[in-house]
Amino acid sequence: MKYINVIVDIKSHNLDTPYTYSCDNDDVKIGDKVYVNFSKYKKPISGYVVEVDAIPNIDLKKIKPIESLQSDKSLNEEMIDTALWMKKRYGIRFIDGIKVFTVIGKNPKQKILKTIYEESIDGDIVLNVDQIKAKENICKSIENREQMPFLINGVTNSGKTEIYMAAIEKALSEGRNAVMLVPEIALTKQTKDRLALRFTEEKVAVLHSKLKGSEKLDEWLRLRNGNARIAIGTRSAVFAPIDNIGVIIIDEEHESTYKSDQNPKYETVDIAFKRAQHHKSVIIMGSATPSVTSTYRAKQGLYKQLDMKSRIDGSNMPEIDIVDMRDEIKRGNFTPFSRQTYKQIKDTLNKNEQVILFLNRRGFSPNIQCKECGNRITCDECGVSMVYHKSAGALVCHYCGRKVKVPNSCPECGSKYIKFSGIGTEKVEEETKRMFPDAVVERLDLDTAKKQSDVDRIISQFIKGKTNILIGTQILAKGLDFKNVGLVGIIMADLSLNIPDYRSAERTFELITQVAGRAGRGGKEGKVIIQTYTPDNYAIQTAASYDYDKFYEIEINHRKIMKYPPFSDIIVVMFMSISKTISKSNAMKCKVKVEALDGSVLYDVKATTRFTDEKKFRYYFLVKCMKGYRNQHVRELVEYRKYLTEENINCQMDIDINPYGLF
Repeated sequence: MKYINVIVDIKSHNLDTPYTYSCDNDDVKIGDKVYVNFSKYKKPISGYVVEVDAIPNIDLKKIKPIESLQSDKSLNEEMIDTALWMKKRYGIRFIDGIKVFTVIGKNPKQKILKTIYEESIDGDIVLNVDQIKAKENICKSIENREQMPFLINGVTNSGKTEIYMAAIEKALSEGRNAVMLVPEIALTKQTKDRLALRFTEEKVAVLHSKLKGSEKLDEWLRLRNGNARIAIGTRSAVFAPIDNIGVIIIDEEHESTYKSDQNPKYETVDIAFKRAQHHKSVIIMGSATPSVTSTYRAKQGLYKQLDMKSRIDGSNMPEIDIVDMRDEIKRGNFTPFSRQTYKQIKDTLNKNEQVILFLNRRGFSPNIQCKECGNRITCDECGVSMVYHKSAGALVCHYCGRKVKVPNSCPECGSKYIKFSGIGTEKVEEETKRMFPDAVVERLDLDTAKKQSDVDRIISQFIKGKTNILIGTQILAKGLDFKNVGLVGIIMADLSLNIPDYRSAERTFELITQVAGRAGRGGKEGKVIIQTYTPDNYAIQTAASYDYDKFYEIEINHRKIMKYPPFSDIIVVMFMSISKTISKSNAMKCKVKVEALDGSVLYDVKATTRFTDEKKFRYYFLVKCMKGYRNQHVRELVEYRKYLTEENINCQMDIDINPYGLF
């Protein structure tokens, strides 16, 4: 008979603590999934063993036996340890940290994923000097089991993927396994195909949120049972049930998608480092635009930076021109395209080359406003401005997804004079088809690509040359390899500068550089045009000259003065309640408690314009927490959340550390 401690799967922060049970199976181990009777629940509920050979601190007569043990869904001790670490670091529930390692599904069956990106897979590759140096450094560290993280700063199309492949090959040759992360689901097939071509289909397993339950369970079990040795996927793949990890690769490490903004909230890079510490793994982070934080850490000697400044095909980076759209308006041009952009599109099509037009905003018109009273049409559910989608014939909230009919009159004053202004990808598509009627035009955004098969079809058609002009949002900036793109047009480069986030300049630099990198591949000369209303902004100027070092210097000095990350952690503390008074008062009370701690700067409590689906009032405050003080601030916040539950206060509290996009 053993006594074990179990974390039960119940959605309560106050019950998120180990409970002692007895077990007559001597083989029970940490990470095993069990079913237990708990409190007033009529049926056994699931939980996970977090301690064996526990010393009970209650009357032995009150200890219940477990009902059953489900060994085929078990985790291991490293996963449980990581989940506990996540609880302390992010203020999440222990059970939520455990469940990110698990998978739900039934009836697993082997399924071979269809290859649609064959045209983008390179043949034999001869490494250049930069690639050889990077490969030798990384492979040596894998062989010696050194934990030095590598940051590859390589221009677009510099051959970073080949270095990833070499690192995986070395890890496998050492009898170890590999995890490779990509920022978007759309990139998993392309990457998986290259891995399968090199290492065989059977060794590669794919993990991401769009897989069906049975598919995901099958891949999960192949990894856990050791049948697959390479895990490829989006941020959730960092929790792959794989042992003896030799290398963890984070491609496009700068991408915001590596930060989970859904519960449980976590930072993928953090988890990768935690797992690498346990397995003595090498971490490789690659990007043409490394995050400011990663570059800072490299300059502090925490990462080893490897530079790859040349494109593998020997082509030059495409020439970038900046167009001041204020001049276009003065000349009476109110189309989405400057005169230069129009001419370049025409010339590019005449050369039988393809065009990419980038605009990081969906829909037709983002501004719907009454001409008489000035009222802006907003979502009744969450308070965000509605966007007109012409194809749907509706106004759509991009925050909660709510759709409503286009109003015939102003809901405030009744006026029929409603103005639709601004542009989105729909409007750009319409204008493009009007101005270039002989071109085949496709649009790639969340409206045209609701399913993975839609994304695959649109990208495949472009790769095959059946589409002349591809219009899209930020997915076009993420690792896609197009050989015949002669022109990239960035329609409104200012959009990301207007986001209320300290990273807005960094995001602008990244998007321009990454999208520009789609042009001029395959040995062709490329051209990029940046359309902007703020041509003198340093993010736009440095991106246009490919001067990352200058951008970094300006940005890191600004962040040091303002004490923004990497010199601090930003914590957003949110309170939500159907009572405005309860939400606001608890935000104020919590802020007072946190103010008593050392090492932080707090900002005033504010209301957000956004509501949840239940129309709860939301109040929040920001904590700028200096390095070394994060854990005590998280503990204090968790204690206040516990107080809300114990006192039965009808108020939800959310903790988000270093979020993307403030309020």
